[in-house]
Amino acid sequence: MASNFNPEANYILEDEQVLLRPLQADDFENLLPFALHEPDTWGFSLTSAKGYDGMRNYINAALEAKASGREYPFIVYDKKTEQYAGCTRFYDIQPQYESLQLGYTWYGEKFRGTGLNKHCKFLLLQLAFETLDMKRVEFRADARNDRSIAAMKSIGCQVEGILRSHTPAGDGTRRNSIVLSILQPEWQQGVKERLKAKL
Repeated sequence: MASNFNPEANYILEDEQVLLRPLQADDFENLLPFALHEPDTWGFSLTSAKGYDGMRNYINAALEAKASGREYPFIVYDKKTEQYAGCTRFYDIQPQYESLQLGYTWYGEKFRGTGLNKHCKFLLLQLAFETLDMKRVEFRADARNDRSIAAMKSIGCQVEGILRSHTPAGDGTRRNSIVLSILQPEWQQGVKERLKAKL
């Protein structure tokens, strides 16, 4: 049984606070200020978008992965401030196994801790579980990234374990990656309502 994911679909998600739409090449101008002026944003990222070339490469790589059907990147627009806030994406999409990963999520400094992330995650999880009929959504992060791990736990993710020395880190070392997940029955049986109540 395969999921309903269509890599060519135009998935647009929104509520009263946020709009997520597919990332496009011309979003470079919308996101460039973060690349130039907020270097701390990329501290735990596997793929840094720091600087002019960094952001250009980041967007190009995301769009190439989308064209291959492996990933589906979104740009995040904060409707309250009427500003672009960051990016997120589905990746490691495996329709045949009805699973995907949700990550590559980052927001500019002024958008962190505002509740924006919970709105994004609610819409993305709703799409994954209810429209695409995914049975599993996985999350990974640098095991040292306490902010990101706390955010994932707060939306209902369950910790599965640590992948030791998993990937190279931006500082030249190797990082341990924490793995978390939400399963479709968990979404249906309480995670959705608990997350909705926090919005």
